[in-house]
Amino acid sequence: MAVRGRDARGRRPRLPRRAAGLALAVLLTASACAAPADADTTLTVREIDATLERRAAAVLARDPAGYLDALAPDAAKLRAAQRTELANLADVPLKSWAYEVKGITEEDGDWATAEVELRYRIDGYDTAPVAARRTLELMRDGERWYVSADRPAKGASDQLWHQGEVAVVRGAHSLVLGVGRPEEELRQIADTVDLAVPAVSDAWPQPWARRVVVHVPDSVESMAGLLGSPETSYRGIAAVTTGEAGTTGKRPALADRVIVNPQAYASLGSFGQRVVLTHETTHVATRTSTSTATPVWLSEGFADWAAYRGEDRTPDLIAPELTGAVRAGDVPAGLPDDKDFGFDGDPAELARAYESAWMACELIAERWGKEKLTAFYAAVGAHPGRDGAVEQAMGSVLDTTPEEFTADWRDYLSARLG
Repeated sequence: MAVRGRDARGRRPRLPRRAAGLALAVLLTASACAAPADADTTLTVREIDATLERRAAAVLARDPAGYLDALAPDAAKLRAAQRTELANLADVPLKSWAYEVKGITEEDGDWATAEVELRYRIDGYDTAPVAARRTLELMRDGERWYVSADRPAKGASDQLWHQGEVAVVRGAHSLVLGVGRPEEELRQIADTVDLAVPAVSDAWPQPWARRVVVHVPDSVESMAGLLGSPETSYRGIAAVTTGEAGTTGKRPALADRVIVNPQAYASLGSFGQRVVLTHETTHVATRTSTSTATPVWLSEGFADWAAYRGEDRTPDLIAPELTGAVRAGDVPAGLPDDKDFGFDGDPAELARAYESAWMACELIAERWGKEKLTAFYAAVGAHPGRDGAVEQAMGSVLDTTPEEFTADWRDYLSARLG
């Protein structure tokens, strides 16, 4: 799952593509000739599954009593926290909510620790589920298992409703979920996304849901909590998109979420906010055509191209760092590598990487046309792996080679920015 963002000037992200995707473990089941221990584990999984099925049904039914019935009776703190979390979800329009036990990591008589995956969908917006990994501690009393502890799995993060009561604002193409933010702010974000969706659909005419779910936590600290990273990674980031990239058509991507940093986003003017949310919406639209074969320069350059194409800004204003380098005679030797998009490097070099990627997509759109640019993007993402993906797509779609394209791109930079 890629995570991309935009900086506080609304021009480009300040963080790397990070693996925020959820690794789906395979549930081990016992065969008929398995040892007794394996059979016992399988039975435990089935019994825990039954408890979690009742819990999931209670969430969808908005049934607090049924939800709390899955919890250990003497776990007072947990019961109070879970009652609050369920109340926080009250206005979120859920389509589905389900748990799957991925494995038992500890079992000692009437006690067990299970790795569980929660998958949920928002009604009318998600065509695929969001997945969240949880670690549950459970105790058995009689024939039933009860949850005695519930926390994010190692390397996973909490969900928005763990941070407070979720306010819901609906737009024509958007659903904005906020915690601790004014309704007016959430409405403005919904309106901006509603403008972004048709703009992105014009840039990316391939089928996509044309609906975007946005999370607005109450602070950058809470944003970092949703992403499972230090807050210092996001202080200058106005928004990021989380999601799981497609795997060359083998299975659908999981649902995307745009997560807004309320402080950085508020510091932008209307132009910057529009660019930020159009850029992030582009990531949502192109997700199923973005795979491990897609280089960062293409995914980020295309998102910038879609965001800026309808704006009245000259290239030197959109790409000031790259313009300065070109005018000083320092034309990049080649397209940026994935590592050049890391957020922990020199900010000026990072800016040049994003601006270089944008200019590469600008060149394709200008010389070969918008249709060829989208076809090139899709062809790269459909390749079975990174090796050869760009080379093959450049040959089949653009009738050029990476070497020829790089030379043309360098000339283009000098002509447009010099």
